[in-house]
Amino acid sequence: MRSAPEVELFHLVSAADWATRVVGGEYRPASLEAEGFVHLSSADQIDGTVARFYAEVQDLQVLTVDPEALGDLVVWEDLLGHGSFPHCYGPIPLSAVTEMTPWRSTP
Repeated sequence: MRSAPEVELFHLVSAADWATRVVGGEYRPASLEAEGFVHLSSADQIDGTVARFYAEVQDLQVLTVDPEALGDLVVWEDLLGHGSFPHCYGPIPLSAVTEMTPWRSTP
């Protein structure tokens, strides 16, 4: 486990899921309750994440997240040989989301 480097972070979410998971100024995806954290990616990880987990999602959105706004909630963790991925151990405040765009390719 290590603290977050200063890189732009991204979160993938369907537009439908986003609409139901924003409550009280925070975004709380299902993974927060089920796993205890929100999955994030760096720019060079997005293509692989989409291919592995979101290839069939028609309304996929990319959230750009300011890591400084999340502070110590972001931890980079090794995923069983798949590399180090950022995880946010708490809900994402809407103020930390700097952009939301439809998925097309790597931002």
